[in-house]
Amino acid sequence: MGYNRRIVFIVLAAVLIDTIGFGVVVPVLPALIMRIGETGLDEATQISGYLLGIYALMQFFAGPVLGNLGDRFGRRPVLIASMLAFAADYAMMAFAPTLAWLFVGRAIAGITGAIYGPASAALADASSAEKRSTVFGWMGAAFGLGFILGPALGGVLASWGPQAPFLAAAALAFVNAIAMIVMLPESLSPGLRRPFDWRRANVISAFAPLFHSREAAPLLIAWFCWQLASMVYPATWSFWSAARFGWDATAIGWSLAFVGLVMASVQTFVTGPVMARIGERRAAVVGLASGTGAFLAYVFATAGWHAYAIFLVCGLSALTGPAMTSLLSRLADASHQGALQGGIGSMNSVAAIIAPLMLTQALAAGVARGQPGAAFALAAALAGMALVIVVWKVLRRAPSEPSTA
Repeated sequence: MGYNRRIVFIVLAAVLIDTIGFGVVVPVLPALIMRIGETGLDEATQISGYLLGIYALMQFFAGPVLGNLGDRFGRRPVLIASMLAFAADYAMMAFAPTLAWLFVGRAIAGITGAIYGPASAALADASSAEKRSTVFGWMGAAFGLGFILGPALGGVLASWGPQAPFLAAAALAFVNAIAMIVMLPESLSPGLRRPFDWRRANVISAFAPLFHSREAAPLLIAWFCWQLASMVYPATWSFWSAARFGWDATAIGWSLAFVGLVMASVQTFVTGPVMARIGERRAAVVGLASGTGAFLAYVFATAGWHAYAIFLVCGLSALTGPAMTSLLSRLADASHQGALQGGIGSMNSVAAIIAPLMLTQALAAGVARGQPGAAFALAAALAGMALVIVVWKVLRRAPSEPSTA
């Protein structure tokens, strides 16, 4: 089989629930902020941006800490504790009396949101090298599905009040925590654990084992460029599509649901066969080329159907994450998988802090000059840099892959 079915299923459920929990509150967050803070929509939007920033910032610091805790105590207790904290946090946010409580809640959610590091490490533990890229593809699919279901569920539940989505997220997390306690075995054997060291529990030290390999630094730079580029969707899509096509909120919502469905389908049904046929290195090149081309196409799109057509081409960019994550996982031994994955999570958090500022400023400047595609032009440049690095430095001199590749 190549992987432990029970561990993979439960961990993927945790990733799905965590992602749904993030998305389920998005539709009601403005109303909640306006009610609690007694503010108008403009000020609530600014506050919401700060809330997203504190979430990403806490993920940045928490990622390597949780990863190293997983290397010390095992993945299971870290995953359970994170999910229980997630449940308690969203229950608290549902009844937050002040904006300060919301900020505390988002900070805690950012810490528990760093669950992706221990989850990725558990998936790496529970799968063979040959099957790992496929399993990581399923994780990407769970992530994408969560972002489809989360906002949709939040919009439905909002009719019962702004607290309802928070309570739903808390309930989902609590049920998943109980399932972990009852059913989830430990994936990291005691012999592979190592002492916790605060000097290693930061984003730089988390990657220290990789820098002994000449392939590590280029791959990490390429990964970071790609993460910056891919943030163009959550950061600017609604504003860009409204400016370019005149779409309303319903049209924007359907378009995001469609792109999420395409990405999840590729990661579920395409990633594994493609990896097995052409290997992780070439799959990374295909994914980056697809993303770069799609971003460029958005710059010149003039009709709504163009966007949907580009979605289908861009779907292959979903190969990039699993391929590059699997390549990076080959550069760390079993006892350092948690540190590695936690560090990757922290790099993603840095991108989540920096990219929205870069891309929204590019969008604003472009719209002022009659070029609303400027943010996608910047994203294409970043993705293109990642593609050049992978082709030049990684494709020719990458870690060994299974013979099936």
